[in-house]
Amino acid sequence: MIAKRIATIAVAALAVAGQLAAQVTDHRQIKTPPLRTFNMPQPKRIALPNGMVIFLQEDKELPLIRGTAMIRGGARDIEASKAGMAGIYGGSWRTGGTATKTGDQLDELLESRAATVETGAGTDSASVSMNVLKQDFDTVFPIFVDVLRNPAFRQEKIDLAKTQANTGISRRNDEPGGILSRESTKLGYGPSSPYARQAEYATIASITRDDLLAFHKRFVHPNNIILGFTGDFDTAQMEKKLRTAFASWPRGPQAAKPVDESTPAKPGIYFVEKGDVTQANIAMVHPGTTRNSPDYPAIVVMNEMFSGGFSGRLMQRLRTQRGLTYGVGGGLGTEWDRSGIFRVQMSTKSGTTLESIEALRNEVQGLLTSPFSEADLALAKESILNAHVFSMDSRAKMLQQQMTLEFYGYPSDWYQRYPSLIEKVTLADVSRVAKKYVTPDKLAILVVGNPGDFERPLSSLGNVTPIDITIPEPPAGSMPARRP
Repeated sequence: MIAKRIATIAVAALAVAGQLAAQVTDHRQIKTPPLRTFNMPQPKRIALPNGMVIFLQEDKELPLIRGTAMIRGGARDIEASKAGMAGIYGGSWRTGGTATKTGDQLDELLESRAATVETGAGTDSASVSMNVLKQDFDTVFPIFVDVLRNPAFRQEKIDLAKTQANTGISRRNDEPGGILSRESTKLGYGPSSPYARQAEYATIASITRDDLLAFHKRFVHPNNIILGFTGDFDTAQMEKKLRTAFASWPRGPQAAKPVDESTPAKPGIYFVEKGDVTQANIAMVHPGTTRNSPDYPAIVVMNEMFSGGFSGRLMQRLRTQRGLTYGVGGGLGTEWDRSGIFRVQMSTKSGTTLESIEALRNEVQGLLTSPFSEADLALAKESILNAHVFSMDSRAKMLQQQMTLEFYGYPSDWYQRYPSLIEKVTLADVSRVAKKYVTPDKLAILVVGNPGDFERPLSSLGNVTPIDITIPEPPAGSMPARRP
């Protein structure tokens, strides 16, 4: 009986397979229905009189509550002589405790509740976040508020953060990929730009507790904060708690808008010698543009056709057809409130370094001279729109989106309008933005590798400017003595 059933199922499967084979002979013949409209509930926005903006998003799936305070002010707001201070600030803020509790005491209290309160600082913002079980919110939330408003920055935790920063400096030249990213960013923005600065032993040594307290006093005010909570709570009750905690907090100085201080490197060949590698790492950069440009949708589509994984032109031509690399990618960069960098990069075996440079440069030029096809356009749009769904498939993501838009001053429906803007992009739009923003004759080309293994001298491509990545010695007495 069982054998008969198996035979029947097998015959039916073969019949279905035969029908499919008769119907479809090429994957391009498979038709997919249009994406359904996807609407995730939007968080509630609350503006307090003191300038703090709050977003609340209920999510009853798990008995958890998560909160984040995004604070205007980050590494770009710190002078060059204190480069690295944002990391020290973020690293010692929470661990340094508050005026009433040490960081170790906070650790013990939070661990007993399986809760977290964390701090950090990046290029343009700092943050305090919390994650707690619903029933412990009223216990942990006051800690979140205390850390936000009353950090102590105890010296031993500052010293620990500085030691960790110095360890990072000592290892920054270990990996060629890290060197390529760091040095190409300097070429794209200029070494004096706040977006390209790097910490040194001397700048870390110069950072004091008073510096951290002054930074906190300068930026951590309600009118510089976007606060968001998501989780298992009642919105009305949560709003009442947050108003009670923050409404009486007076305004402070408003964080200044960023100033563009970019001085991109001149076009040419730049070289970092690294004799212990068997591959060359290559990057080509020049200035990009901002995300609030009306050209942004066309730029996204262009980047997808140019470098969208294995279907992108770069991967198809330089890996699949020519076998020059395992990985290549890049495109025209955009940032929320400043210009990004046009950057393409790849790695190749040392013996094909110059061939790869010429091939990659030709592909950049091809953005202006070698049009994409309608099939390329359709595939790029489909890939972008399919991926977009996963950027908004949870309430937590929707909350983060609204906080980001608020932080950078974008319309609240920016993400909702994005798909329709992508769908409207034409090949003419892509060609127009390529000619407007991509300038091959302005490329700064960076190579990290071992020149003794190149197929011919790098100078055969033109004048080569060497880049010295030697790490400056620390100031006397600034590093702890090593144990014998």
